[in-house]
Amino acid sequence: MRTSLYPTVDELERRARTLARAAPGRLRLRQAGESRAGRPLWLLSAGHGERQILTVAGAHANEPVGGASALRLAALFARRPGLLEQLGCTWHFLLCLDPDGARLAHGWQPEEPAPSLTECHRFFYRPAFARQPESLPAPPGAPLPESAALLRLLDELRPVAQFTLHGIEFGGAFMMMTREVPGAARAFRETAAQLRVPVDLHPVDGPDWRLDPPGVLLLPDGHGAGERDPSGYVADSTWFHPRRHGTATVLIETPAWAVPAMSDARPVTDPYAEIARIGEVLLGRIREVTDVLGERPGIVVPEELAPLHDAARELVEVAPSIVETWAGEEPGRFRGHFAALGISARRIPLRVAAMTGRALARGAPETAEILGNLVREWSQELEKTYDLRWVPVSAQTGLQVRTMLNTAALMCAEGG
Repeated sequence: MRTSLYPTVDELERRARTLARAAPGRLRLRQAGESRAGRPLWLLSAGHGERQILTVAGAHANEPVGGASALRLAALFARRPGLLEQLGCTWHFLLCLDPDGARLAHGWQPEEPAPSLTECHRFFYRPAFARQPESLPAPPGAPLPESAALLRLLDELRPVAQFTLHGIEFGGAFMMMTREVPGAARAFRETAAQLRVPVDLHPVDGPDWRLDPPGVLLLPDGHGAGERDPSGYVADSTWFHPRRHGTATVLIETPAWAVPAMSDARPVTDPYAEIARIGEVLLGRIREVTDVLGERPGIVVPEELAPLHDAARELVEVAPSIVETWAGEEPGRFRGHFAALGISARRIPLRVAAMTGRALARGAPETAEILGNLVREWSQELEKTYDLRWVPVSAQTGLQVRTMLNTAALMCAEGG
């Protein structure tokens, strides 16, 4: 049977059980909570050291690489337990924080060495903001069951580090840290270079974070509990919750398709004109999608596909505020920054078309076909404009595994 490069939710559990059975004194598996639909949240633990480290995978449904990285590192610990003994730690892996979303996103399996970007988006799903379990509602709102399970785990373990593993369909690699770990940024960049994964010169995520170029964002001193994204959406986050325990949260993002232009440090002559042009790309393509939908009112979406429709509609609604955010900030001066913005301007409408097409496939197949044509057209334009290069899954997981190990070693050395 062919082994999936990106494990499904069921495969994550099956492989974790196999690892635990093969190394009973080194690995153990337990349930840490349940999803909204009652699916188990599995925690795979390795070692018996005093320090605790937690890795969170699968926080976003469209980012399956984290689960593959978690299993890869757990398997390494099973073979080489001395690594954990040197760190003096117990390492825990929350294998998939959003199994419900992951099931809705599942279906695409890349066929290396040349997977299809169009095929990838045939199965695309990323939940609306309020359904993403790393986001926490403002009081008195209750957290999602998955969020509550993660908060309990963080309070129980009080880890020295929380690694949260993320992926992006196309772009550059970057890292975010809630506090600086001396040497971690350099090690991350060196690992990315060794694996030939371009680093995002100026990530557009975390607009309130301090840039340590290239490719690293640091939480500024005195930052509050809220996390703002480029649309202006603000929420508390599971990234910040364990600061009360002295935990440093480290996000590691790796692309499936690399965009070499995002590492381009050459200057741009007219950054304001570039911002205006990129904003029009985003809004113009959103209008193309809404024009298609405007001609076909009253389409019924099946209940099980409603999350797709809701997530797409939210992206349509926030697109103007994203453009306003870009226009209101002091623009970067380098081509890599504008490559990142250009990628974002294309990614958002591509996601809208992909998710809306999936949601309407049964009730309005003709509309879904038109949207599918847009997905294919925009995917091909992306591949041509930005010279997309597939990053082998071994390199995607390698970047996350090595960065976790390097950062953990530096943090444990800090603690003596």
